[in-house]
Amino acid sequence: MISADMEGASGVTWTADVLPGTEQWQRFRKLLTGDVNACVRGLAAAGATGVLVNEAHSSQRNVLLEDVDPRARLLTGRHKPLSMMQGVDTGLDGVVFLGYHAAAGAQGVLAHTYLENSITGVWLDGVHASEGRLNAALAAEYGVPVLLVTGDDRTCEDAADYAPGAELVAVKECVSRYAAICLPPEVSAERIAEAATASMHRAGRGSGIVEAHRIEVEFDAAHLADAAAVIPTVEQLAVRRVGFDAPSMTEAMKAFKIVTAIAAGAIEGIYG
Repeated sequence: MISADMEGASGVTWTADVLPGTEQWQRFRKLLTGDVNACVRGLAAAGATGVLVNEAHSSQRNVLLEDVDPRARLLTGRHKPLSMMQGVDTGLDGVVFLGYHAAAGAQGVLAHTYLENSITGVWLDGVHASEGRLNAALAAEYGVPVLLVTGDDRTCEDAADYAPGAELVAVKECVSRYAAICLPPEVSAERIAEAATASMHRAGRGSGIVEAHRIEVEFDAAHLADAAAVIPTVEQLAVRRVGFDAPSMTEAMKAFKIVTAIAAGAIEGIYG
């Protein structure tokens, strides 16, 4: 499976590049689809017989179906129980995190964790967590190895810790939150395809381990923590911080989705 986010796709550097409906988004949909196809091509070259592409960004309707490599299938649209990782429980032999980005509170192009600005940090079992780290823990629960991670250089540094042994492709070098030194799409496509091929030696589903996990979330405003703390089992730990425990990573991620949805619903206008 390819979990395809957009902030870490080739060339993306600012809000309009990934905001559905903008002219820039239409342009970068093509580049995202190009990254996806390069990955499919590389996986297929090493023997993959089927690839599910799960859209993982915003409206989850970004990849251009009409341009997708015919060896892949596209899971597009909201709302999915496991969101960015929908399909991980279907007997996969590996997952690729494509177009990923650094965590909220870290340096990186468009760095965030689920909510673009309102979350300032997420911790999984006490470790500062990006979406990649959260999703890797979910994959591990099903015995699914992370084969490849693509994004900016900060994303790759993060992935080297949570997915040791995975192939890493930096399609751009972070200069600031809204600036990067980018590879031309044909160059990044070549590197993604080569890495995808190389990553297939790691493919093969394991037994998986179900463990209890704790997630803590820090917001940029007190009222967002207040809103999230209304959820049963969610504890308010500080003025802007909440936490909860779950018996498995699957349940933890479902609860995390609820926390972020409730917090997002508590945001009103420019005062957030």
